[in-house]
Amino acid sequence: MTAVSAPLVTLDDIQAARRLLDGVARTTPVEPSRSLSERVGGPVLLKCENLQQTGSFKIRGAYVRIARLTEAERAGGVAAASAGNHAQGVALAARLLGCRATVFMPESAPLPKIAATKAYGAEVHLHGSTVDEALEAATAWAAERGAVLIHPFNHPDVIAGQGTVGLEILEQVPDVKTIVVGTGGGGLVSGIAVAVKALRPDVQVVGVQAAGAAAFPDSLRAGRPVALGAMATIADGIAVGCPGDVTFRHVRELVDSIVTVDEDALSRALLYSLERAKLVVEPAGAAAVAALMEDPGSFAGPVVAVISGGNIDPVLLSKVIRHGMIAAGRYLSLRVRIPDRPGELARLLGVLADSGANVLDVEHQRTGRGLHLDEVVVELQLETRGREHGDDVVARLQAASYVVTPG
Repeated sequence: MTAVSAPLVTLDDIQAARRLLDGVARTTPVEPSRSLSERVGGPVLLKCENLQQTGSFKIRGAYVRIARLTEAERAGGVAAASAGNHAQGVALAARLLGCRATVFMPESAPLPKIAATKAYGAEVHLHGSTVDEALEAATAWAAERGAVLIHPFNHPDVIAGQGTVGLEILEQVPDVKTIVVGTGGGGLVSGIAVAVKALRPDVQVVGVQAAGAAAFPDSLRAGRPVALGAMATIADGIAVGCPGDVTFRHVRELVDSIVTVDEDALSRALLYSLERAKLVVEPAGAAAVAALMEDPGSFAGPVVAVISGGNIDPVLLSKVIRHGMIAAGRYLSLRVRIPDRPGELARLLGVLADSGANVLDVEHQRTGRGLHLDEVVVELQLETRGREHGDDVVARLQAASYVVTPG
C-alpha cells in the first residue's frame, strides 16, 4: 500500500464551514430508537438528515463549495451531476448565493427529484443511465461554458460542509462510541471522520455501501480508486461507480471500516424506518439502519446511525415497501392446488381465515403442466405477521392436505 498522505480537510476547515452554514443548514435532530437499541444491546440514535433543507445532507457541502467561489466564478454559473439529492442541494445553494445552476441527472432519475431540482431554480438536463455518465456530461458542459463544476463529493470544500454533521453528532451525543454512515462517493463519511477523529479519536466511524454498488472495498484493497464494472441497487443516492481521489484518501486514513448491505436489507431498513421510527427515508438514507439490523453485534453503543436522505419517489416507495415485507416474511406469494368443484375455494379461504393471514389477492389458473382436468391452481397473495406466522400458514394448508408451492 502507498504511503498515507495527510488529510486535505482539517477540523478548522469544518468549523469554518459551520460558520458559513449558520442560518442555511439546520441542526437536525437525533432520535432514539428503542427497538434498534434492544438489538444492538446499547443506545441507538438516528441522526435525521432527511429533515434537512432539500431533504438530505447535501445542502451542507454544496453551499460551502459555492460560497467559497469568487464573485467572477459565481457569475459564470455552476454545474453539477446527481441522482437527485446533490442536485437539489446545488440548486438551492446557487439560488441563495445568486448564481445560475445547471444540473445533469441520469435519465432514470425519479420525477419528484427532477421536479424539486427545477423548483429550486436549476436548469436540468437528463443524460446517461448512471450518475457517473451524468458527471461526464456535466464536466464537459462546464468546461465548454466556463462554469464551475460542483462535484458531489470529491472536493475539500464539499467534504468540509458534510463534516458539520460530525460536529453536531458529537455535541448531541457526547458519549457516542460508533457512527454509522451510508456511503457512495465518500464525501459524507470523509467529513464526519475528519471531525470525529480530530475530537474523539476513540469513536468508530463505519461506512455502509450497497452491495450492488460497493466501490470502496476493492479500492481499499488495491490502494487506489478502482471503478466498478457495473452497478445495480435501489439505493440510487449511494450508487457511485468509483471513489474520488480526495475522498479515497480520507476513507483510507480515517474511516475504521466499510461494510455492505444487500437489497433485502435496504428494503427491510426502509420499512422499519417508516413503521417504527416514523421517518420517510430513501433507500440510500436507510443504509446505516440496514447495517445495524443485519449485524447488530458488530457495533458498540451508543451508536448514531445517520439517516442521510428522505427524497424517495412514491412509486419506488410502494415497491420497496412490498419488497421489504417479502424480505421480512410478512408477504407470502403461494400457489395452492384445489379440486375444481363448488365450495373448494371457500374451504381454502376458511383455512386461511383461521390461520390469521390477510388475503390480498386471489387468482385462478385452470391450465398448467401437471394439472388434472378436475383441478385448478389458486395463486394467493397473503399478508402475515412475520416469518414464523408465514411458516405457520403454510403448515396449516399442508395439514389440510393442500399441495402448496411458492408463488
